[in-house]
Amino acid sequence: MRRSTMAAGAAALLLAAPAAMAAPTCDNRSGETVRCGTPGAMPVGWTPSPADVQDRHAVPPDLSPAEAAALIYILGAFFALIALMPDFDGRRDSDWDEQEGDRPRRR
Repeated sequence: MRRSTMAAGAAALLLAAPAAMAAPTCDNRSGETVRCGTPGAMPVGWTPSPADVQDRHAVPPDLSPAEAAALIYILGAFFALIALMPDFDGRRDSDWDEQEGDRPRRR
């Protein structure tokens, strides 16, 4: 009974706590999110005009063929390491290392 009372009290205290409020963020003229009050930051709530949004395309940087090949090799090596990992699901006792007190005592 005492444990359930303590749990109910703790739950009530957690539910009664106020929500944490984050500081507002601002945008600069290029549309990047920056801290308010820094040089180049626009006022809170400012949004770029629709023409500015259309002019600004989210184009990824161009990769050279050497950089693209390096990226493919790195990702291939990463996935090869994952594929070479041993099977482990944790269901069998042999999947785990021996812990203290696991050995049966001799009588």
